[in-house]
Amino acid sequence: MKRRTLLHTATALGAAGIAAGAPTHSSAAAPLRRESAGSLRVHVVLFEGVEELDLAAPYEVFAASDYFTDRTVEVRYVALDGPRTVTAAYGTRLRADHAWAPEEADLLVVPGGGYARREAPGVWAEIRRGALPRALARAPRPGLTISALCTGVMLLSAAGLTDGRPCTTHHRAKADLERQGGVLKNARVVDDGDLVTAGGVTSGLDLALRLVRRELGVDAALGLESMLEYEARGTVWTARRNNT
Repeated sequence: MKRRTLLHTATALGAAGIAAGAPTHSSAAAPLRRESAGSLRVHVVLFEGVEELDLAAPYEVFAASDYFTDRTVEVRYVALDGPRTVTAAYGTRLRADHAWAPEEADLLVVPGGGYARREAPGVWAEIRRGALPRALARAPRPGLTISALCTGVMLLSAAGLTDGRPCTTHHRAKADLERQGGVLKNARVVDDGDLVTAGGVTSGLDLALRLVRRELGVDAALGLESMLEYEARGTVWTARRNNT
């Protein structure tokens, strides 16, 4: 039995009344799933030295979101050099089974890692190598949202994608981001339409929940918060209004 089939009943029951003790109504509970609007394709980028929590948190949120929507949510680990195994910051070996293909994605998620260790694998090494920033610079197109969290935002900066755009990153990299042309916002998540960034190692949860809320609806985001026992934290800055 597929994990989705096994868990769907439990997650649906738990999410139907998000707030414990919330009053019920005589009518049926609001459906957890929205009308189908096609698939949502999420690509999470892997590279040598990537931070484990940076990639695992958004991956799990997006993968679990499939329980709360009629849309098919497809989540992939991708690597620029094609399917391969990478070693993360703390030694975890991870397999990217899919090649770099942003033209096949709706959401691209770029984790961080290794920014404080300039001689070790990680963001600095990828910036020096240049291949990933160049690929990111070529990725934008209508229909694609590029997102990054923690020091992964500095890969977007190296690609020129944050120049003149509202954005945020890990607190130790904020000065660098601003010097390189980013319009720094001191928010947990900065949503500037087709560019969404988040600051801090644990912000992958908040970034992913924001994107789920935006792409799949409030019910999906609330259901995920209930299932994961995590409430989105911090301020979300948007181009439409500064607090959402």
